[in-house]
Amino acid sequence: MMLVEETSVPPSALPVDEFKAHLRLGSGFSDESLQDGVLESFLLAAMSAIEARTGKVLIERAFSWTLSHWRNAQMQGLPVAPVTQVTGVTLVDRQGDAVTVAPSAYRLVQDHQRPALRPLGSCLPGVPDQGSVVIGFVAGFGAAWSDVPADLRQAVLMLAAHYYEYRHETSLSSGCMPFGVTSLLERYRPVRLHMGAGL
Repeated sequence: MMLVEETSVPPSALPVDEFKAHLRLGSGFSDESLQDGVLESFLLAAMSAIEARTGKVLIERAFSWTLSHWRNAQMQGLPVAPVTQVTGVTLVDRQGDAVTVAPSAYRLVQDHQRPALRPLGSCLPGVPDQGSVVIGFVAGFGAAWSDVPADLRQAVLMLAAHYYEYRHETSLSSGCMPFGVTSLLERYRPVRLHMGAGL
């Protein structure tokens, strides 16, 4: 399995001014934008860490997911949420020849925890022997920062501030995340289901 982010978060969607206010940085100075690039990098790092911890995509982006086989021919769970649109399903054989599956053969089951691809018939189209299937989709709460739930927005600002404050620290353990951030993320953590869940 391989998940590829086809588009990135546009700088215009990042809450740089809100982050400055959160950090209580001075404003009204002629050089106040000098740190914008640095602040953007901390915001992106915080968003990435939160997305990895929760499996939720904050700002809307396009992805492609490559599989060697279906986990379940009646339902294939998708790796992140929320998914708003499946943009295509492509079968690729061992020689690399690709065939696009008709959209009438499948449907997206939208779910904030476990979105899935389901067949409109009895089962999803067969994956070629030693080939793969590539699913293109759009995921995220929305294209704007204001579309992200308020508690996740707060978690991003808190974690980005933590990264900013400890930017010169080299002794922090891997994956260190403040308790206040983890408590905000708790209800967004992936729900673990039984073996036949289809992801």
